Amino acid sequence: MTIDPLARFGEVPQFSLTSTDMTDGGPLRPAQYGTDAGGADVSPQLSWSGFPAETQSFALTVYDPDAPTGSGFWHWAVANLPVGVTSLPAGGTLPAGALVLPNETRLTSFAGAGPPPGTGTHRYQFIVYAVDVPSLDLDPQSTPGVLGFNLHFHTLARAVLEATGVAGGASAA
Repeated sequence: MTIDPLARFGEVPQFSLTSTDMTDGGPLRPAQYGTDAGGADVSPQLSWSGFPAETQSFALTVYDPDAPTGSGFWHWAVANLPVGVTSLPAGGTLPAGALVLPNETRLTSFAGAGPPPGTGTHRYQFIVYAVDVPSLDLDPQSTPGVLGFNLHFHTLARAVLEATGVAGGASAA
């Protein structure tokens, strides 16, 4: 079972998050690296199940806690996924109503991995949150940190899949 990287914010039940493009603890595929690292900035396929019956929507974040920034690096932050959506295809085609917040590169899309040389193996935490409201009232220009703050008060459960990436990008995968 995956250790919940957000346990410090309070224990919540966990549910299942899987992918046909990666395995928990395994390396990212070349496509999930950024274009500057020889990849394609393609988000992996994701599916989730086993969330609480009270779930009214979902949120998704992708975070690298090992980035040499002092605050990590947010690769993707999506709020207001309808409760009927329990999977996303590779490439992250999102349903109507989903809100994609600007990531660290200020883009509203998935930013693939690109660890700098000399920074070791990075962990990429793909986290789906079961949310207790149909939508979070967020400014579209909010940061992933603001999403996290709001999720602190509305998370019923979460699912975590953690993959790894190394400098050298897609050619090292």
